[in-house]
Amino acid sequence: MHCLFLMILMQAPAANYDEAKVPPYTLPAIGITSAKQWKETRRPEIIRLFEQQMYGKSPAKPVQQTFELLEMDKSALSGTAIRKQVMVTYAGPKGKSSLELLLYFPANAKGKVPVFLGMNFDGNQCVSADPAIRETKQWVRSKVGRGGCASRWQIEKVLARGYGLATFYYGDLDPDFDDKFENGVHAIYGKPAADEWGAVAAWAWGLSRALDYLETDPAVDAKRVAVLGHSRLGKASLWAGASDERFALVISIQSGAGGAALSKRIYGETVNDLNTRFPHWFDANFKQYSGKEKALPMDQHMLLALIAPRPLYVCSAEEDQWADPKGEFLSALAADSAYRVLGTSGLPAKSMPAVGQPVRGTIGYHIRPGKHEVNEYDWEQFLAFADMHLKSK
Repeated sequence: MHCLFLMILMQAPAANYDEAKVPPYTLPAIGITSAKQWKETRRPEIIRLFEQQMYGKSPAKPVQQTFELLEMDKSALSGTAIRKQVMVTYAGPKGKSSLELLLYFPANAKGKVPVFLGMNFDGNQCVSADPAIRETKQWVRSKVGRGGCASRWQIEKVLARGYGLATFYYGDLDPDFDDKFENGVHAIYGKPAADEWGAVAAWAWGLSRALDYLETDPAVDAKRVAVLGHSRLGKASLWAGASDERFALVISIQSGAGGAALSKRIYGETVNDLNTRFPHWFDANFKQYSGKEKALPMDQHMLLALIAPRPLYVCSAEEDQWADPKGEFLSALAADSAYRVLGTSGLPAKSMPAVGQPVRGTIGYHIRPGKHEVNEYDWEQFLAFADMHLKSK
């Protein structure tokens, strides 16, 4: 298997990082004419298109689902936070599975708080050095240690601004390798058909199950939940936000191909890269577009438009050319028309802003110096954007 993977990589065409080599392309029309037409006709059409041709259709909300409080501390993080750890268990036709949710709320909060919800890559114990966080027992690609990814979460900064934070390990839903859909949540629903959910859609489905719990927690204002994700989990957060309108705000962090970036630009990561390197991410129907982006009946600006009129934030990093920062911005720009028809301010920029110069309307965008990562600067922008749109509700 390892040798086969290396052969695939060796045969893959080199990535294009030259704007002069971006082919001419025409983006499919979003096709929105009015709020009524969008809600009743066009939006459902685009959802079905992405379900059939890319992400795959996911199961409905489980009929049987339970929430178990595993642990709670009202004076966590030196008294600044309330910590909860909750097991979310759901049943499918072939058994039960679960995800373990870690939550922090400001200890001094008066009333329900808005919450940022996102998945982590290395287990809940990586997001903070807090010794009480339960360590995941699932398969983990790389163990970074307790608190090893804390800089990606900025928990203290989030709490100080009056927000809660909720996270769970993405491997609770689906292990991030090509296991032929034999493990994780797929195991309790059966092997997916050609137009049914791959791993990205499974991760997105898990975000909705976490939101199911948040709707029951008395500390949470469930109408003010922002879903976010980085890289492949940014792809999942966008699909979650597009397919589940309960999310009040959606954040894409360097999600690239299959996320915010336009596929038809063929810049950086391509559809062929997605399907050969990560064949478990998308549905089987998406394989037909490898090397054939021109034939795609949709592109990612239509995914971003599905989030309208709810606030959307897209961010890029200057050195992360694999994720195509310009393609991410152009996708947000193309989604602007849907936001405008629905009566919002849309994206307040017609050309890509300079590095370190964020723009914020109902669509926000920034590109910052640096690499493929989440850092304090990113969180400062997310919090400012959330202050605009969640605290005013």
